[in-house]
Amino acid sequence: MNKFEQLIKYIPLIQDDKFGEWIIDKENDGTPEHPFHMPFVNYSQTVDSFHEDLYKFCEEHPEYEHTRYSETLEANGLKWSTESMEAADVSKLAAKCVIALLIGAVRAERFCDGALLSFFSSGCILRWLERLKTIDEGGVSNDD
Repeated sequence: MNKFEQLIKYIPLIQDDKFGEWIIDKENDGTPEHPFHMPFVNYSQTVDSFHEDLYKFCEEHPEYEHTRYSETLEANGLKWSTESMEAADVSKLAAKCVIALLIGAVRAERFCDGALLSFFSSGCILRWLERLKTIDEGGVSNDD
């Protein structure tokens, strides 16, 4: 088994996935008797499973320092922002930085509903997973 198999197994799964959909309350009128429910994203089973497996991977591989993802991004000239992360050229990034991008995308959801949906929909998650696959297949250094 390749080191990143737990994550790269999602490559074919997300290529055909819808990722999730926004749930917007259109039934309530905002009165005290019928308050609005805040909009949220109902993520697909694939996204939920990926999220779970990413954290499992990180727990099993502390060498990627997933809790320091922001510092890792910064050390590679990236910011923890949608624009910077989406524009990242991952073709030469080490695995540690790719893991930081993945964790950064998942963590962004905690601060901004729909952020993870954006990273999936834009193709970033797929691109980052493909980089991990290349690292696995090519024996490229996994160091930062």
